[in-house]
Amino acid sequence: MSAFSWPVRVYWEDTDAAGVVYYASYLRYLERARTEWLRSLGYSQRSLAVGPGIVFAVASLTIDYRLPAKLDDALTVTCEPCRSGRASLTFPQHVYRASAGAAGQELVVEASVRVVCLDARNLRPQRLPEFLALALQ
Repeated sequence: MSAFSWPVRVYWEDTDAAGVVYYASYLRYLERARTEWLRSLGYSQRSLAVGPGIVFAVASLTIDYRLPAKLDDALTVTCEPCRSGRASLTFPQHVYRASAGAAGQELVVEASVRVVCLDARNLRPQRLPEFLALALQ
């Protein structure tokens, strides 16, 4: 599966007093990209919670901050999901900023996020739905 990309603009609310993106704001950017990846498959978080009765929760996260992003920067957030168990997915994720250099983009953040699929009623691990297994092939 190729990487999914989602554009993000840095707003005032994302930054600290110096206009640099606050470290926790990146977690929201990563979450949005994963949610929009799911939406690109035709599913919303709400429809999955109501229909098949599943929700997703972050089980682990590693993140490396490479460069600071600043107010008004245009960023691209990627995710490339892969199955890591019967009830979990791992998302290698990156945040890039457009640059004028030859590469065209600079790596700002590198992360790996593992999410688990849970039964919405009792929050116990639930096998990944078939549509996700098929999408990951």
